Amino acid sequence: MTDNTPRYLSLDRHLRAAFGEKVQKIPLDAGSTCPNRDGTLSFGGCTFCNAEGSGPGVGLGSLRDQWNRWRTRYAAMPRMKSTKLFLGYIQSFTNTYGPASRLAAMLRELSNLPGLVGACIGTRPDCLDKEKMSIMADCPWPEFWLEIGVQSFNDATLCRINRGHTAKDAENALLLAAHFGVKTCVHLMAGLPGESNEDFLNSVRRLASLPVSGVKLHNLYIPKGCAMEKDWLHGSLPLLEQEEYAVLAAKALTILPPSVVIHRLCADPAPGELAAPYWASQKRQTLDLINAALHYNNWTQGCKKTEKTGKAEKAVRGE
Repeated sequence: MTDNTPRYLSLDRHLRAAFGEKVQKIPLDAGSTCPNRDGTLSFGGCTFCNAEGSGPGVGLGSLRDQWNRWRTRYAAMPRMKSTKLFLGYIQSFTNTYGPASRLAAMLRELSNLPGLVGACIGTRPDCLDKEKMSIMADCPWPEFWLEIGVQSFNDATLCRINRGHTAKDAENALLLAAHFGVKTCVHLMAGLPGESNEDFLNSVRRLASLPVSGVKLHNLYIPKGCAMEKDWLHGSLPLLEQEEYAVLAAKALTILPPSVVIHRLCADPAPGELAAPYWASQKRQTLDLINAALHYNNWTQGCKKTEKTGKAEKAVRGE
């Protein structure tokens, strides 16, 4: 196996195989809220979430207005000007929260956007039901993803970060989506308070046993203004080092089935929002370190190898 052989199934590879060309995501803000912020569950939100709902903070105007601004921006970039196909990513907060009619209206608004070949809808596992799944299952686009923020399958962790749902809620949501034929992309986070690296890998193992089509892996970072920021400032919240996370993400890939599409391998903070760790803004470097760990250990997605962490850490340090 050469060094140029892909070690995992990236979203870019998946989309190029499906459409024969580059497909670019466009982040959109539908003005949604969250039951963990409006008082239904709590007013505080998840402890890692900022006032923008961990989204890009671009929600100015209608979805069409936002869409056109992004397309104009991309058209001005030399490396992007030839891109003609796009996915609409409705990201911030919980976009299936509220009545099913709101979700249906949101999807109708997307349907007439120029160049759109699919959509990704971000939500929580406890804001889904049969009616909403039926609406999403009827979407006409060739590419549709329901992105579900789970973060951990450890109930103690979910309670600690004020998540407001259980691991069983997540499992039920994935089973319901599979029943309706809706593709799901699950978000998992490494480095959460009170969790060991093995706790994170156990969440990956549990996810791998469920009907999931895609995964986003995130390293915990601290956005300015989130509840966790106080703990970090007081020195009571240790954060993963960049090399440590790279090895952990590489190990997670070995557990996930080869057919699962990897939408993301590390967090990508919005400009100006990052409080810590500084390396969370070094996305390219983090991806290079993950690939170094994969190549050094001859790991590929789904190989389920269990090399000692020490060797992999040496690889990402170049030793």
